[in-house]
Amino acid sequence: MRLFLDRIPWQLATVAALTLGLAPFRPPHIVEKLDMLFHGTLVRPIDWLDLVLHGTPWLVVILKGAFALKR
Repeated sequence: MRLFLDRIPWQLATVAALTLGLAPFRPPHIVEKLDMLFHGTLVRPIDWLDLVLHGTPWLVVILKGAFALKR
């Protein structure tokens, strides 16, 4: 996992999180999906897929940061 994350440049991870992770921008889609998750209304498969697709870039940035701080 660490080797995979090391191969992803910080610039690419950051741009992916800020574009794909936040699109559409008003309001950010990831915020809507997280709100649905916390309120228990994230029930349709398409909503779960949306959460995964919009959340993955943020997860990559968080994991890259955690591994960088651990070193």
